[in-house]
Amino acid sequence: MLKCFNFRLIFLFFFLCCFALPVFAQSSDEVIRIETNLIPFEVTVTDKDGKPVRGLEAKDFKVFEDGVQRQIDFFEPIKKSVEGRPLSIVFALDVSGSVSPAELIKLRSALQNFVDRLADYDSYFAVMTFGMEVKTIQSFTNRPAKLEKTFDKLLREQDGLSTHAYDAVDYAIRLLKKKSPPSVKQKIPKRAVILITDGFPVGDIVTPKTVIERANEAETTVYSVLLPSFSRLQNDKKPLPTPLEASGLLEKTGGRAFYATQKSFEPLFKSLAEEITASYVLAFYPNQENRKDEKFHQVRIKISNNFQIKQNRAGYEIKQ
Repeated sequence: MLKCFNFRLIFLFFFLCCFALPVFAQSSDEVIRIETNLIPFEVTVTDKDGKPVRGLEAKDFKVFEDGVQRQIDFFEPIKKSVEGRPLSIVFALDVSGSVSPAELIKLRSALQNFVDRLADYDSYFAVMTFGMEVKTIQSFTNRPAKLEKTFDKLLREQDGLSTHAYDAVDYAIRLLKKKSPPSVKQKIPKRAVILITDGFPVGDIVTPKTVIERANEAETTVYSVLLPSFSRLQNDKKPLPTPLEASGLLEKTGGRAFYATQKSFEPLFKSLAEEITASYVLAFYPNQENRKDEKFHQVRIKISNNFQIKQNRAGYEIKQ
């Protein structure tokens, strides 16, 4: 009798669980649906001297969708703490024949120091190289020692005549979408591509316009580090803009160019780390009509005070 009673209890528990599962699934789907309806933007704020501004709050920003002010429904800065927002970064390294061996040697130590600076931000890194071909030489990892070994293996293409920079960024964006951690400690990471090159894309298949569209869709910011082999820096004078800047790839994804000097790459990567870790993400819910019309909606983010602000895309379009 006891065995029969126990069996009935087990059967009843199993029966109730089967009916309970759809309820839990529905709740999970609802959370996901709400999150995906949020329209997020990455913003970076700088002062009159071009230095990143930290410590801002949601009340310091205003969001306008097609000229109409919207409420900010989500806001979060990147910061050093267990509650801070994590980072997912892809290094895309130019190893074509135009990059000098001396530059690669300097890059190894500068990149490792950059990784060490971001170690407290729950950062994940992947490493790609490009020249004639685009290759992933290190998938996403948060282990500095593993990255150090990868950097030590960097080799220059002796006879490389092409520099597939736009193809490399396009590949990096797809890598971020498919292989980077979707969340770290229940937080969505900031996505960035750091393109390290001599500044002259040659032989690309994909167009800059397509790369910009894909970066905006993937909410990815693109930064470039321009090596002295292009920039022809004399002392610390800034050279002419590169094709990467002229294409709008950096500006239209919320990034910018950093120029390396012959002396050291360290100050450059320190400034880059400061800018990446001083960014903010803010988001809002569009109205029901805008969610369904499949049209592009312009979004402008403004900041109080006399600060300069950059956002990672000009607006959004929801495809059904």
